[in-house]
Amino acid sequence: MAERARMLAGDLYDPGDAELVALRRRAQALMRDYNATIDGETEPRARLLGALLGTWNGAVIRPPFHVDYGAHIHFGAGCFVNYGCVMLDVCEIRIGAGTQIGPHVQVLAADHPRGADVRAEGLENGRPVTVGANVWIGGGAILLPGITVGDDAIIGAGAVVTRDVEPGTTVAGNPARPLPR
Repeated sequence: MAERARMLAGDLYDPGDAELVALRRRAQALMRDYNATIDGETEPRARLLGALLGTWNGAVIRPPFHVDYGAHIHFGAGCFVNYGCVMLDVCEIRIGAGTQIGPHVQVLAADHPRGADVRAEGLENGRPVTVGANVWIGGGAILLPGITVGDDAIIGAGAVVTRDVEPGTTVAGNPARPLPR
């Protein structure tokens, strides 16, 4: 199995693999160009995001925007991403239609082995992140590997989401916990 296939499957993989290095360099070049654009440069932004992302669907993404690969990120229609978002897409990241993401949010599908001996070998792994439709993610929130956020949920500013969030639930804090209705 190729290292990229291992990575996307959530298995241990070698991030120094030549294909993965080339894909990250490609993403870095596209991000550099995208992050240099300004408001109103709609054609260059559309071209760059269309090339960078697995599924763009016209999402409004304010630069700077940072990814590992970009190709494993999929947006539904009508999404908004504010300044300074980081999406580490070693596994798929899926963002549902109409979701709004505040400034400096981190969506992390990248993970690391728990055993020090495996980490010392330079191997990494990840787990996919799925965010449902019409979700609101407050500024500075962090979504950790492997979580699912249900439709219509709200993630409070600064929350660290370590577990799945049920549809329609509001969570806040570190670790994020449901708030009373």
